[in-house]
Amino acid sequence: MRARRWSWIDLCTPAAFVIFVASWELICDFWNVSALLVPPPSQIALALWQETVHGALLYNLGVTLFETAVGFAIAAALGIGLGAIIAEVDWFKRAVYPYLIAFQTVPKIAIAPLLVLWFGFGMTSKIVIAVTIAVFPILINTIEGIWGTDRDRIDMVRAMRGSRWQVFWVVKFPTALPFIFAGLNVGIVFSLLGAVVGEFIGAQAGIGNLLIVANFRMDIATVFAVLVTLGVTGYALHLLMALIQRKVVFWGSTARGQDYV
Repeated sequence: MRARRWSWIDLCTPAAFVIFVASWELICDFWNVSALLVPPPSQIALALWQETVHGALLYNLGVTLFETAVGFAIAAALGIGLGAIIAEVDWFKRAVYPYLIAFQTVPKIAIAPLLVLWFGFGMTSKIVIAVTIAVFPILINTIEGIWGTDRDRIDMVRAMRGSRWQVFWVVKFPTALPFIFAGLNVGIVFSLLGAVVGEFIGAQAGIGNLLIVANFRMDIATVFAVLVTLGVTGYALHLLMALIQRKVVFWGSTARGQDYV
């Protein structure tokens, strides 16, 4: 196992965060900034604690995470499956790929109200929105990873009388895995974004719904607390996917930005 190398930035980053939070608190107190505009970190921490103890935050976060997980699983299956077919079957690429590109250019925020109207205010519409937002980066990275396979390795397997199926599974797919995981890393965060966007438009539960309710009550401290929760959740999902990548793509070197996983 490679030893973890600490640098000055590893120490400066937490210190800078502490200084930032302390300065935020002091500025709010010294200039008497209204909590309706920017609440101090102490009020945000109190709101976060209260929402957690009362169970509202954990319940709504669980709903959003369920929508995110299901949407991400569907997007991953579609993205990897369609990407592999597009990369391997030329006529399918010519028939389908242009329409996928055209669909990607349509802002998903614009079609989200239609999806909520078609699939209802329950979890289904949020899952569909999460899929539509998350599938494209997975699809593109799968295609680029397969197309980027070293030609010499393909020729070597074919020289050993390997079939097209064996060439794909032995050479192309393992080579594409780092690209696929790059798409999955983006896709899982996009799935969370899609679920929250759907909850903004219309939902019975979820983090987005909790954020809308807190904003309607002018409870800005709770709004900030929910935003902090979303940020921490998104970062945790990123770390989880990076950890899975290190376990699956064990033969390749990881990116410098993932050394902390």
